[in-house]
Amino acid sequence: AATAPGKKITARLKRTLPVRGPQAPTLSELMRWYCLNTNTHGCRRIVVSRGRLRRLLWILLTLSAVGLILWQCAELLMNYYSASVSVTVQFQKLPFPAVTICNINPYKYSAMKEYLSELDKETKKALETFYGFSEGKSKVRRSLDEWNSTGSEFFQQIPLLKVEDFSRTVTDLYSGQKRKIEGSVFHKDSSIVNSGDSNDIIGFQLCDANNSSECALYTFSSGVNAIQEWYKLHYMNIMAQIPLETKEKLSYSADDLLLTCFFDGLSCDKRHFTRFHHPLHGNCYTFNSGESGTILSTSTGGSEYGLQVVLYIDEADYNPFLVTSTGAKIIVHDQNEYPFIEDIGTEIETAAATSIGMHFTRSRKLSKPYSDCTETGADIPVENLYNKSYSLQICLHSCFQKAMVDSCGCAQYAQPLPAGAEYCNYKKNPNWMYCYYRLHEKFVKEQLGCQQICKDACSFKEWALTTSIAQWPSTVSEDWMLRVLSWDKGQKLNKKLNKTDLANLMVFYKDLNERFISENPANTLVILLSNFGGQLGLWMSCSVVCVIEIVEVFFIDSLSIVMRRQWQKAKKWWNNRKRGSSGKAPQASDVERQSHDNPVCIDEDLPTFTTALRLPLPQDSPLPRTPPPNYSTLRLETAFTEQLPDTLELGQH
Repeated sequence: AATAPGKKITARLKRTLPVRGPQAPTLSELMRWYCLNTNTHGCRRIVVSRGRLRRLLWILLTLSAVGLILWQCAELLMNYYSASVSVTVQFQKLPFPAVTICNINPYKYSAMKEYLSELDKETKKALETFYGFSEGKSKVRRSLDEWNSTGSEFFQQIPLLKVEDFSRTVTDLYSGQKRKIEGSVFHKDSSIVNSGDSNDIIGFQLCDANNSSECALYTFSSGVNAIQEWYKLHYMNIMAQIPLETKEKLSYSADDLLLTCFFDGLSCDKRHFTRFHHPLHGNCYTFNSGESGTILSTSTGGSEYGLQVVLYIDEADYNPFLVTSTGAKIIVHDQNEYPFIEDIGTEIETAAATSIGMHFTRSRKLSKPYSDCTETGADIPVENLYNKSYSLQICLHSCFQKAMVDSCGCAQYAQPLPAGAEYCNYKKNPNWMYCYYRLHEKFVKEQLGCQQICKDACSFKEWALTTSIAQWPSTVSEDWMLRVLSWDKGQKLNKKLNKTDLANLMVFYKDLNERFISENPANTLVILLSNFGGQLGLWMSCSVVCVIEIVEVFFIDSLSIVMRRQWQKAKKWWNNRKRGSSGKAPQASDVERQSHDNPVCIDEDLPTFTTALRLPLPQDSPLPRTPPPNYSTLRLETAFTEQLPDTLELGQH
């Protein structure tokens, strides 16, 4: 029986007792309580200051301090994700890099004639038609076949055209007919070598085999470049159909290319070279490839302690339409890297001694979040087609080859084959040239997405090269040196060597200083937190506890108030709906349930005298007053009107 009145009193206290602190019913009351109790002095001064001007000044100062804190903290965060670069130089014994050497001419022209005879005939026909060449006027190195070829297969596949004044009127160089062309026009270069008349532009037209109206004209300001590009397209089509074993026999062997070899002052031979076949450069040979499990090193710098080789170039057996320069190409690279000799190879002149001095540098970049590099390439969604360690070039070439297979149905000849794919050729893929050029155009314009997908490697090695060239052999030593080299060549060479067929190459370390460039975080987490604390203490006299308090009040408590108000509104709406459907008038108990429950009295204990004193007075009732004393009661005669008999007797006495 005593419990029911206690619950009623508790409920009444909950409804009427004013609430302060984190349990305040409104955001304004919560913010006022926070400003009065927080350790950040600016917020407290906003509330307790008297006068609008002083309060406004404190608001401006507090907001300025908050802005400065946000700005400084943003600077600290940006500085946290930056890196400092350190360079370390060490003097030590260095591993010698792999050196890959290729002849600029990929295949012996004498061995390739049976595959290229028809193409060469039509190329000579184009030169005769456009330039008026004849065998008597042009200096040739070998006997040429008759130029009056009757075949026109290559010109029908890719017709060579002459464009007049950048107009769309072209002249077919093979048939001599003029016609209008439709489609896009792409100018491939602006070479200083021109084809006679400056207004004459040479090019070729590629059309979609499935849609003859879909064509593109590729023009060149140089007839040399136009004919070379036209020749290379047909050349790659022919080479794609020749088996790899046959192509290796058609190219140069190690005995053909290497005449002499020295490393670190000691003699070396073809056993120190590893052959690999490059689609565009034929047989190439890598010194110190590491495939045997041993990597050579050197402990002395200088040209006498590096690699020295004499190369036999054999200029007379060059393909006149495929290459226009003589010599060799080399590239210095790590044993685990693929030699992209067509991209970054260094050309070696004939009849000259080329000295290449090296500086070795190892670089190491920080990965995310400091930079957008990859450690091993495993996170790049592009298959590595080269079976070597990841690099940006490998990723780009592999990405383009994958797009080529997906779009054109075949693989481009200059790059490795993906699994299950075949190289493009006319017989199986008549549309591949048009598809290749359009795809390559998108690749250059970064529309394939390869440049966005591929990333730099975080770790890489680099050899900075310094090249110097000297005439070799000298005039006074030319005769005997060529005789000795011819003798060393033995029965493999049936003619006297010419100095334009030879190239002398030296690759060496200029010094044994290994440079290590590394990135280190500019700030650690401890320094970042210390800087944050310094900024908070400087501008807001705030600590970590103050930050936790801000999070609690401005996020947790504020959200709780908003959610509680929404819940009360929803609860009120639901009760009104229930009463409306039942037709009952609201009862006192309903009103009590609708009123706000004071969260101060969250337990079931009976209210105490102290909590009762905190109750506010009713607004309609007057303030309680103590009534003034009735002084008339102090008078005995008025208080006792009738005197008792015994008191009368006492009074008489």
